Amino acid sequence: MTTTAQTRFGIVGSGWRGEFFLRLARLLPERFRVTGVVTRTESRGGAVAAEWGVPTFHTTAELLAHERPDFVIVSVPWPVTPDVTRELVAAGVPVLAETPPAPDLAGLRSLWADVGGSGLVQVAEQYLLMPGHAARLALVRAGVLGEPTSVQISSTHLYHAVSLIRGLLGVGFDAAEVNARAFVAPLANPLSPAGWSGDSTPQQLTTTLATIDFGGRMGLYDFTDNQWWNPLRARRLVVRGSLGELVDDRVVRLVDPTTPVESSLARRQTGHDLNLEGLDLKHISFDGDVVYRNPFIGSGMSDDDIAVADIVVRTGAWAREEGPAPYPLAEASQDHLISLAIEESVRTGRPVVSVTPPWAR
Repeated sequence: MTTTAQTRFGIVGSGWRGEFFLRLARLLPERFRVTGVVTRTESRGGAVAAEWGVPTFHTTAELLAHERPDFVIVSVPWPVTPDVTRELVAAGVPVLAETPPAPDLAGLRSLWADVGGSGLVQVAEQYLLMPGHAARLALVRAGVLGEPTSVQISSTHLYHAVSLIRGLLGVGFDAAEVNARAFVAPLANPLSPAGWSGDSTPQQLTTTLATIDFGGRMGLYDFTDNQWWNPLRARRLVVRGSLGELVDDRVVRLVDPTTPVESSLARRQTGHDLNLEGLDLKHISFDGDVVYRNPFIGSGMSDDDIAVADIVVRTGAWAREEGPAPYPLAEASQDHLISLAIEESVRTGRPVVSVTPPWAR
């Protein structure tokens, strides 16, 4: 995505997830502008307006009457997301819904029945756009590993992890059999979104392991409670293919019948040591070829913020009919369908087979 047009979006919801998007508009005003935020109460609206300098409203109708944005971000609690999405689609407004788009399978089916045919709903699933993952996906799609056959991930949870597995394998809406189990063990948990606790006492935390069999291709899911924040648990991604494998940033593959070679993904990250270019990711290369370029060079953003900004840009281009759909409702619904199967398999102790959902037809 190379467009530099300013993306205008409204936001429904004023919680911590909505602040991700407000930060982007403050950091990159030439690229993003918030047309307004819908809040539940007048006091909350006043606080948002004072902190972020954006207009606030009590209804989506007021938001849209003030100024028509390219699209509206729905960033509200899970049970409310489908209703707000329906309301905006009824008004003919493109939507970028937070993940997941509905809390359960019944909710996914109902939402799809109501808005799936509109083509107006995208979902803010950003993990495949994170710089490292985007570079890995580029290698897989270029055939560096041959045919991808399995993905092992220990990093993020449920639908986010499933989106990475499906994307790297290229399985689309293939049926899947899920076998999952949960194990409890002591682990210190010193850091959370609230900050450092100052407590190193081990807690009983759950690790969930699951295999996802797509019929010839498979995913292995491994997640420990609070793994995003806990510095005592590393992240790991393995992609195996018919001609080699990728382990995090290292790749081994066969270049002729007797020659396996090893290479690495290399980040050009400035601002370290005596580099005076500023703290920034420039690009990621592989064997001398650039496989990922930061679309927001000079912003100094984290990888996660880069990915969120990227999907917002892509959604704006899609809403203006200048680019493809970045992550349609059908894709996000499939991610959540399989994540729900992981939870059900843990709960029942039995395999769960996903049936063909309505969005796959």
